[in-house]
Amino acid sequence: MYEFDFVKPSSVAEAVAALGEEEAQALGGGQTLIPTLKQRLASPSKLVSLGGIADMQGLRLDGADLNIGGATTHGTVAAEAAGSYPALAVLAGHIGDPAVRNRGTIGGSLANNDPAACYPAAALASGATIVTNAREIAADDYFDGLFTTALEEGEIITGVRFPVPEVANYQKFLQPASRFALVGVFVAKYADGVRVAVTGASEEGVFRWTEAEAALSGNFSADALDGLTVAADGMMADIHGTKAYRAHLVGVLAKRAVAASA
Repeated sequence: MYEFDFVKPSSVAEAVAALGEEEAQALGGGQTLIPTLKQRLASPSKLVSLGGIADMQGLRLDGADLNIGGATTHGTVAAEAAGSYPALAVLAGHIGDPAVRNRGTIGGSLANNDPAACYPAAALASGATIVTNAREIAADDYFDGLFTTALEEGEIITGVRFPVPEVANYQKFLQPASRFALVGVFVAKYADGVRVAVTGASEEGVFRWTEAEAALSGNFSADALDGLTVAADGMMADIHGTKAYRAHLVGVLAKRAVAASA
């Protein structure tokens, strides 16, 4: 590590002001940032911790929407969303290990937008709204490729608003060492249709499988996905799986998600 200043503001306004200073970096749970600093891949002169901002903590059910503060940990989501959005709670409860779940935050995960992270699939499949200190961004407009989002410099995710679906399920084929998704598929059924989001598979990051959405909106059953496939071109390939293997997993996990939710 190296020397840097550390500040812990108690309000969003204080955090925004601190981030406006040169070479300042927001710090959520630190699950990605701290290893990045240790490897000297980034070297901000000031870290602005978001963990002390009460307005960015906790969950609240507001009508048909579940509002989650951006600094809420995965462990808290797993424990407190079970009654209102069970699929999201299960997803959060299988992120990393207990240490990660008790430090990592939903806002940090969405801001980082790792191509194999779980929350991006939940946000995209739910048609969630990412709330920042400056605006509200629909999930369909938020994700912009690997580790890239619509966030501007110094913009903070203060919360995420999830419309609660009629039924939903998330299926993750995990990479056992990192516990990230080798492929993950989140299926959410709403009164006006079905949304299907895939993480861990594409070179472009999280994406919606629109062909599956159309099929499931007409017939919400695993059988509706028979014969549907995603193209292997554009899928990621590494020592854990080929492009074709990941493309195949998308279909398998989507069927499992539909079967489990139905």
